[in-house]
Amino acid sequence: MIGGLLAPGLACAGGFTPPPGCELEMTVQMHNCQVSNHYRCAGDAPGLRTIAYADGQGVYFISQIDDETRWVESFAPDTGEIDQLDEAGSADHASFSALLAEGVDEYDFITRTNFGEVRRNIGSDRLTGESVVIDGVALERIAFDLTTEDGAGNLVSRRSGRQYISRELRLFFSDTEAFENAYGDKTSTFDGPVSFAFPGDADFGEDKPKYDCDMLMTGLSPDIRPTL
Repeated sequence: MIGGLLAPGLACAGGFTPPPGCELEMTVQMHNCQVSNHYRCAGDAPGLRTIAYADGQGVYFISQIDDETRWVESFAPDTGEIDQLDEAGSADHASFSALLAEGVDEYDFITRTNFGEVRRNIGSDRLTGESVVIDGVALERIAFDLTTEDGAGNLVSRRSGRQYISRELRLFFSDTEAFENAYGDKTSTFDGPVSFAFPGDADFGEDKPKYDCDMLMTGLSPDIRPTL
C-alpha cells in the first residue's frame, strides 16, 4: 500500500529518498514548480511503478500505476486520503496498449477512498499526431478529456487539455490542462516536463523543483492532481 511507502530509505545523490527495497529510475523536473521521482519496489506486483510529486514544500502526492498506466492507488500526505482503483467495479479500464494500437483509448473506471468516497472517471485519450523531443526524450502529444462523478452520479469535476506520452517509458506526462469543479470554479495549468534525469545524471534524485518557483508556490487542491 502506498501509505506504507513513505518509510525512510537510502537517499539518492539529489536528496530524494525512495523507500527500502525500492529503486529510483527517473527524475522529471516540470513547469509550475514541480518535480517527480519515479521508482519501483521489489515487493510490488510486476509492472507497478510509483511516482512521488513534490512542490517547493515537499511531496504532496504519490501515485502508483501499472504498465497500462491504470491509476492503481494514490496517497495525499497532507490529508491522509488514499484512493484505490475498484478493479471489479470498473466498466472499462484505461489501456496504454490500446492507445498506441488504435490512436484512442476510452475508459470508465471507479476509484474508492479510505474516507468512503466513490468516484467514477469517464474519459478518453487521443493521439494528435504531434511529436516533440524534450531534453532528449521522444514524446507524442495526446488530447484528453476526463469527467469525474460521485457515487450518486453528480458532477465532481471536468478536465481537458493536452498531455505527452512516451512509448518507450510507457508513461504520461502533463502539459496544458483546463479544470472546472462542480461549482463552476475554473483554473488552467501548464505542468509540462522540462528535463529528465536518469541514473548517473546530475539531477537524478533531485527533490527540489527548479522551474517557475519564483512565480508561484504550488498548492494544488485535492481535486487537481497529476493526471495519469
